[in-house]
Amino acid sequence: MSSIPGIPSKMKGVVCYAPGDYRMEALDVPTVGPEEVLVKVTAVGICAGDAKCYAGAPLFWGDKDREPYCQPPIVPGHEFIGEVVALGPGAAEKFSLELGDQAIAESIAPCWNCRYCQRGQYHMCMPHDIYGFHQRTQGAMAGYMKYISDSIIHKVPKSVPPYQAAFIEPLACSIHAVERGNIQFRDVVVVSGCGPLGLGMVAAAKQKNPAKLIALDMFDWKLDIAKKCGADVVLNPGKCDVIAEVKKMTDGYGCDVYIEVSGSPVSVKQGLHMIAKLGTFVEFSVFKNETSVDWTIIGDTKELTIHGGHLGYNTYPKAISMLANKELPIDDIISHQLPLSDVVKGIDLVNSSSESIKVVLIPE
Repeated sequence: MSSIPGIPSKMKGVVCYAPGDYRMEALDVPTVGPEEVLVKVTAVGICAGDAKCYAGAPLFWGDKDREPYCQPPIVPGHEFIGEVVALGPGAAEKFSLELGDQAIAESIAPCWNCRYCQRGQYHMCMPHDIYGFHQRTQGAMAGYMKYISDSIIHKVPKSVPPYQAAFIEPLACSIHAVERGNIQFRDVVVVSGCGPLGLGMVAAAKQKNPAKLIALDMFDWKLDIAKKCGADVVLNPGKCDVIAEVKKMTDGYGCDVYIEVSGSPVSVKQGLHMIAKLGTFVEFSVFKNETSVDWTIIGDTKELTIHGGHLGYNTYPKAISMLANKELPIDDIISHQLPLSDVVKGIDLVNSSSESIKVVLIPE
């Protein structure tokens, strides 16, 4: 329990026990040890992954091929921002922080010892302690949270308000996906899905100056925001043959880079038929169920380069800069701000997606 002056011993927080079983409870405020940071949570976003975890997706709860990733009981929330209210011994020096700073920890707290960490590929850390899913890294859907000593912490300018700063994590992921696409000046690039990640990808891809940037989504109002993010062309797969339209724009070749972020199996197949030979396909979705495709297209037919994408690897500083410099229409992307107690309502909004883009929770 907290014994720091001015900080309560108890807080309200959301606890995940099982799919569909998320409860608001009174919890102990975390205590900080050496090189740890206590923050008062000022905003926390709901990721599509959070919503799929709530819905029981096998990625989080396991199946015949995978161990469960979620370790209940756990406080969820990996898209967050907080105000520094306590610093354990050595934390101020290690992270260059002071009380009152606005700060974010990257969503993964690496072990720094496994093969991937030793190679600098910390986003693939073998223990893979991501805030809001593992016991070692309790999440942000509470009044306070602790950034453990292994965290990667960034100071965020106070000119970025908390509800916007909660978008740093998804934007960092978007930037990483765009980098995986290895976009060249001559390329025609397609981003499939204009949710929070997709819109961040459109904004980031625009900064690569491709020959043409195309955004796809089933909702026209989201496509309007994609235009504000920098899309040259927007297409609704529910209203036209997007494969034919993209081929028409490219002399029949197809797009050079296809970034899939809709989480829809249809979008995966669509991309394989839309992309040009020798193209680059980037997959950055969390799928509720398995997706099957004709791998002959990937190999013998088109000789595609397929890249997965995971987390925001070395991209947080760029995400912070984009938000601080107002390089994307963030107030259009953040469609809802709700009190933390409305977490289930927020998850429902994310799962339906027809009325929301980014849903942010504000602790009471």
